Parts: sequence; structure tokens; C-alpha cells
Amino acid sequence: MAKLVINANRKLNKINKEIQGHFSEHLGRCIYEGLYVGENSEIPNVNGMRTDVVEALKKIRIPVLRWPGGCFADEYHWKDGVGPKENRKKIINTHWGGVVEDNSFGTHEFFELCRQLGCETYVNGNMGSGTVQEMSEWVEYMTFEGVSPMADLRTQNGHKESWKVDFFGVGNENWGCGGNMNPEFYGNMYRRYQTYVRCYDSDKPIQKIACGANVDDYEWTEEVMKAAFRRCAPQLHGFMDGLSLHYYTHPGGWENKGSATDFDEKMWYQTMKKTWYMEELIERHGAIMDKYDPDKQVGMIIDEWGTWFDVEPGTNPGFLYQQNTMRDALVAGINLNIFNKHSDRVKMANIAQMVNVLQAVILTEGEKMVKTPTYHVFDMYQYHQDAQLLDSSLETEQVGLEDHNMVPNLSESVSVDEDGVMHITMTNLDLSNDYTIDTTILGRKAEEISAEIVTGEMHEMNTFDNPEQVVVKPFEGVEKVHGGIRFVIPACSVLHIAVK
Repeated sequence: MAKLVINANRKLNKINKEIQGHFSEHLGRCIYEGLYVGENSEIPNVNGMRTDVVEALKKIRIPVLRWPGGCFADEYHWKDGVGPKENRKKIINTHWGGVVEDNSFGTHEFFELCRQLGCETYVNGNMGSGTVQEMSEWVEYMTFEGVSPMADLRTQNGHKESWKVDFFGVGNENWGCGGNMNPEFYGNMYRRYQTYVRCYDSDKPIQKIACGANVDDYEWTEEVMKAAFRRCAPQLHGFMDGLSLHYYTHPGGWENKGSATDFDEKMWYQTMKKTWYMEELIERHGAIMDKYDPDKQVGMIIDEWGTWFDVEPGTNPGFLYQQNTMRDALVAGINLNIFNKHSDRVKMANIAQMVNVLQAVILTEGEKMVKTPTYHVFDMYQYHQDAQLLDSSLETEQVGLEDHNMVPNLSESVSVDEDGVMHITMTNLDLSNDYTIDTTILGRKAEEISAEIVTGEMHEMNTFDNPEQVVVKPFEGVEKVHGGIRFVIPACSVLHIAVK
């Protein structure tokens, strides 16, 4: 029996809804065929956006969407994607598959998609191959309400009103595909570029996101914080509001990532071990940020995370299309619990990517659409959005097949929403054992309980022929006991319990 202790009297901090954010890049079939099919498509759409996909994403309350990349962002020139579509420049997508990018999905289409989703906007600017002027003019085009060359151009292109850019990324992966810069150089370039990401309307603030580290490059975090962070009084606007971190779970390493569907128990636990590494990364990068920013004014923005396996056989290797199993569901649940527990510093996270790429929540094939196991985890976790993190502690034990791949058997996070409902999310990544969880709740009594679960054999997935193999199901195994609740969490499962 494992013990879970929840202190309902101790609210720690808000869990930003943006922790459940998403990422869409001009990569493979994420944008084209996945989100956008064009106004003339036979697939039902509204202004070119797939109706079925938009409705599915609205159900899980997508809080924020990052676009246009990714590596694509640092060779994206925004003027190629505005104006009449027949006049838009066609280019080769050199990063992803060498296919023709016709720029039919650009700035106007992105804001239309976000309007339909009802989500915040996270635009990633081009520092790698773009100029300060280009970035500045893009911000003006999107956000300036008045008389100016870029506002006039926006009106000419059919949209008189300005949009709201909630977050703006100044470059992407500038240590690699975004220019192969060293951290000190990037830090100083960031200071320059962000100066011209102007906030034209104080009622529509833009939060500026600096490019952070690749995995465990702690020197990058140190040098960028040293060069680019300016501590300021709360009423003043500093140089940066967020610093990104990129980390993907790929159990076989970059050269041999392994199959998304054909894996054994050893690879399962190796995947879980790599997933748990996220907590160490957050803590160590966070400790460096604390040196310069002890008040945590700058959020850690984990704007690329998720599983990265070998592509599905027969698909374009540059499209990064992979299936999604119960293994991905556990990876999602563990990561989201970690982000919640560290939400004093982690202010946004964007899973890569939304549709048809890497750990997608949705897969499409022509008119068909399927929700992945990862989708259903996000569905259960949505109740944490903007809720208050509660103090909780959980007894765990190490499980696995080999000493170097041993991992904690359970993960959890607990919050209370504005209606006073407590939400417990828990994962059991043990493939063989169920666990009885004896839960003590301090400061409140459990009056009403409901629960739901995603569970199955580790290889189970949803396909276009069998789209509901893995879904959210009611869970009836929670009982009230003196001082709290007790339940048994099955092996290989992600569980959500609501307590009123």
C-alpha cells in the first residue's frame, strides 16, 4: 500500500493553463492536411480549418498555440505568407522533407485558427535568418492599431483590426538550427531584437520569450540569463518574460530512437527513465535562473517536449509521423504532473506537436480523424488549468528491469479549482502491478467523488480502423475512508479523481 497525503489547507501557487499548451510547425502534415485543408476542400471546414479537428481541440480547452516553428521559424519570412494566396511565394521547406511550402497558411490563417480554438497566441519570430526590421514590422503588422505602413498593409490584406499576440519568441533553437550561436552572443542579440518587439497597446501586453537551452546545456542558461536578464521593479517591463527549454523523450538516443509501436518492457522502462529526467532538468535550470531571478519573474517555457521515435514505416522521414500508444499516454501524464509540481517556475509547456507530428494528440488521414491516447490524457488533466496547486506527497518505490533503468512507480499532482473541487491526477507506470493508494486529505472531507481513467496494455493504440481502443473510461474504484479516500490504481494507467 502506498500513502498519499494531501494538505487542502496549503495552496502553493497557480498552475498556469498554458502548461497544457501546444505546438504547430510547418512540418509534415501538421498544418497542411492536419489543421488546414483550405476553403475549397471537400473535408468540412470553416475558413479552411478542419471542423472535426478544431472541435476535438476545443473539447480539451487548448490554452495556447505556438507557431510557425520550430526550426522552420528561423527561415520563415512572414511577408511570404500574407496577401492574395495566388501571389504568395512558394519555397522549399529545407528543414522538413524538402517539400514545397506554398505559404497558403500564414499570419491571417494562424489568427483565424486561434480564434476558432479560443486560445492564446504564441508567435515565434525569425532571428536566425531575419533582420531586426523584419521582426519589428511583423509585430507592427499584427498588433498596431492606427496609421502606419504595416497596419495599412494588414488592412489592405483584409483585416483592419489588430490582433493580440500573447507571447512572442525571439528566435528558436539559436544554439542549433537557429544560427549556431554561442550563449553570450545570443544573449546580446536577444537584448537587441527584443527592443523592437514593441507593445503598442498597454491593454494587450506581449510576453517575450528568450531562446533557452537544449536539454542539459546549463552553460547556455547561465550565460543567457547573465547577458539578457534585467531585474526590475514589478511595475516595469524587463527584457524577458520567459526562457525556453527543449527536451524530447527518445529512449534509443538520437541515432536509434526506436519504434513508436514495436517495443519491449526494457524499452518501456527506458522510456520512462528518460521521461523522469525532465524533473532534474527543471530543477537544475531553475536553480541557475534563481541566481539571477530569485523572485521568479521569468517563467520557464518548455515549448518543445514529448516522445520522438522513428517515423512510421513507409512515411517521409522528414515528416516525423509516428503512432501513439499507452506508452505515450504515460509519458504525457508524468510530464504534466512534473510541470504542475514545478509550476512556481514552469509557466508554459507546449507538446510537440498538435497533429500528425511526433507525440500528436490527433492523427488524420484524408477525411478520417483519430484521437490518440495522449489526447485523452490532456482531456483528463484540463481541470488543472489555472487551478491552485496543493501540497501533496506520495510514497513511491523503484520499478524496472535493470538497475540503470529503475524509475519511481507512481507520479501525482493535486490542485483545487475555483469551485473548490479537488483534482488528483496520478500515473502508474509499472507494467505488472496495481497499487492500493491510501490517501489522507488534511483540511477537508470527501463528500462526492468521481473518477476516470485511461488504461490498457502497453502497446494499445487508436487507429483509423479502431479509433476507440484507448479512451477515457469511468473509474468506480474510489472509496471514502476515515480521513480521506482509498483506491487501487491499475498497472499502466493514468487516473483522474475529482473530490468535492
